Amino acid sequence: MDLKEILSRLEIGNEVEIVKVLLQYNQENSQTFTFDKNEENLQIKVCRSLLTALGTQEGPCCQRASLETLRILSRDKRALDPVATREGLLVLAGLAQLPSAQDGADPADSLQEDTLTPEQESVVVEALKCLCNVVYNSPAAQQVCADLKLAHSLCTHLRSRCGRHAVGLFSLRLLFLLTALRPDVRASLQSQLPAVRLLREVLERTLQVRWVGPYEAGAPEPEATPLPTEDNERAMEALKAMFNLTLTDPAEEDGQHQVRLIIGVMRHLLLLRTETEEKTEEAHSHAVNLLSNLPAGCLDVLIDVPVQGGQEQYGGNNMAAVQVLLDFLEKRIDKGSNYKEGLTPVLSLLTEGSRRHRHIRRFIKAQVLPPLKEAKVRPEIGTTIRNKLVRLMTHVDMGVKQGAAEFLFVLCKESVDNLLKYTGYGNAAGHLVAKGLLAGGRGETKYSDDEDSDTEEYKSVKPLINPITGHVEEPMPNPMEEMTEEQKEYEAQKMVIMLDELIRKGVIQPMGVRKDCTVAPLEETLRQHTHESSGSDTD
Repeated sequence: MDLKEILSRLEIGNEVEIVKVLLQYNQENSQTFTFDKNEENLQIKVCRSLLTALGTQEGPCCQRASLETLRILSRDKRALDPVATREGLLVLAGLAQLPSAQDGADPADSLQEDTLTPEQESVVVEALKCLCNVVYNSPAAQQVCADLKLAHSLCTHLRSRCGRHAVGLFSLRLLFLLTALRPDVRASLQSQLPAVRLLREVLERTLQVRWVGPYEAGAPEPEATPLPTEDNERAMEALKAMFNLTLTDPAEEDGQHQVRLIIGVMRHLLLLRTETEEKTEEAHSHAVNLLSNLPAGCLDVLIDVPVQGGQEQYGGNNMAAVQVLLDFLEKRIDKGSNYKEGLTPVLSLLTEGSRRHRHIRRFIKAQVLPPLKEAKVRPEIGTTIRNKLVRLMTHVDMGVKQGAAEFLFVLCKESVDNLLKYTGYGNAAGHLVAKGLLAGGRGETKYSDDEDSDTEEYKSVKPLINPITGHVEEPMPNPMEEMTEEQKEYEAQKMVIMLDELIRKGVIQPMGVRKDCTVAPLEETLRQHTHESSGSDTD
């Protein structure tokens, strides 16, 4: 269907003909995401005409078809000028049942959920989809929505509309986009509305949370059916919006109470199953991202619940949720891609949880760094989670590298000697240099005095372990055994010449260690040592 034909029908104003051509265009272009640049002006005219038509009292069928066409055209940023205006967005907001607070209308007076007919609901959903596209693609539209306080209207209606899947889903998606793209909207919601509490309540209803204690949600029954796809989708959008709103500390008076309730809901979510393994992993990913925003001191909510049959227990604490996080960590490592976004949040979460909570640290260490029984294999070689994490300590991405090293360092109670025992000096050197601990010692965090016990097998081979590689090396043949003295001297001179050439070309640079255990060019460290020696001389 040609856009010129649509424009001509819109100008004539015959509703039956308009619906006919729009439905045909929508069917033909439902999967169209790139548009002809030469039709830019025509697209703008069609969008303007559609908005004019939507502003009149058209029937639901015509409104739905017009909104669907507008949604398709709004995928092109170049066609958004007539839509990304106050007038255009007010038309869409009105059709989405989101009256602006700037208009003096009370959002609570708008059409309630139980009065929506199926036809009206379809119009509301299409209008919300249009708003999502326009807000995502147009900074001008983002500014207008902020001025109209549409996010406040969304929050007002989420309680009643969450029951209808599509309306609730796209309301939450629009709220996520506004809070992600506009920091001022986030700040406004935090200061003027209990938005975090509202989203938590949406999650509770969606996930069917039953509170059986102050911060304890009843565990899902083993035979319970998996979380339906619709509920999972709605929960994911709520989690993403809540992530945006918790980037800073909650402004509510009962902030700590709300945080603990959220962690209780996240624990419930971690123990839920969805209809597919992929959706379950997605849910766990969003839960990890949100938990990473919350104060680590409140993570005791994850373990301070009664132990039930079949669940992990450690020191009287329920470790089922922590075990899920560990399994999630290993799955993300095994994927072997997108480490920065997929792996660093869970590494950060487990690191801070282990740093702040002794029982979490000891439980994780028992699985990640169990007592060593043999040391004949390099720490980075193997299939255990320890081997996988040690390999990440030399990853090319600095964030992943530091995250894995810090996680292992905290599990070792920030003891350099313990870290070297499990990883080898070569793998840990970069992290120790960054922390100024190359010469040994401990980090700043205070830990309990319980001692690490070495197995008898490890003690027997400990003197034979190469501290650089972290394992017992097989004796290597001496390449100089059968050389004459002349041959040895020749090889030594050859090596000196090669090193000198590499230094002159700048391929390598001799380095030394300063007094504060940091690395610097050799000339600088020599000057420092010479200056100290001369300064200490006395007559």
